[in-house]
Amino acid sequence: MSTVSITADIKVLWPKGHSSYSPGSSEELALISIDLLVKTMGTQGAQKFIEQVLERYQNEHKGTSDTDRE
Repeated sequence: MSTVSITADIKVLWPKGHSSYSPGSSEELALISIDLLVKTMGTQGAQKFIEQVLERYQNEHKGTSDTDRE
């Protein structure tokens, strides 16, 4: 697994306020993204969207287990 450094300032405007995020890693960015997807699309909509994204990469690490990539 490679190390990635992220510099981002995410501001989300909601009808009743706003949220701000500053992820420092790809993992934090992913969690924020998933949280926003669920809030805007609902759980099922977010799951379907994530499944579509993961399908693109299903063969990328073929032949390696999850523990091999850590």
